[in-house]
Amino acid sequence: MSSSKSRDEIWSEWRDLVNMAPKELEEWLQTDASKSVGDADSGESTGHASGRRIMDIKRTNKADITDDQWDHMAKVTGYIKRHLAQGGPNEDVENSPWRYSLMNWGHDPLE
Repeated sequence: MSSSKSRDEIWSEWRDLVNMAPKELEEWLQTDASKSVGDADSGESTGHASGRRIMDIKRTNKADITDDQWDHMAKVTGYIKRHLAQGGPNEDVENSPWRYSLMNWGHDPLE
């Protein structure tokens, strides 16, 4: 595993930060707003692709999570923490690219 954190630490952060249910995330990823943010050079943004992986991980039993999935979980929690630390907009958080990006990574700051 490439993360310096233990699986217990990753699991704890994952449960705290990834606050969207798989179905909620799946529905969000189908929206134009979801597709409107991120680095979409090759069609799908990094965050959007990550969101699809997050759905799969959230639907996997903890005991069945692969090393690759654990690494992705650590990446996701790191991204969410960095993004939250930047702070969101002062106005219209609900419709902001900042929120949309976080939601692609499985975190809705309004929940």
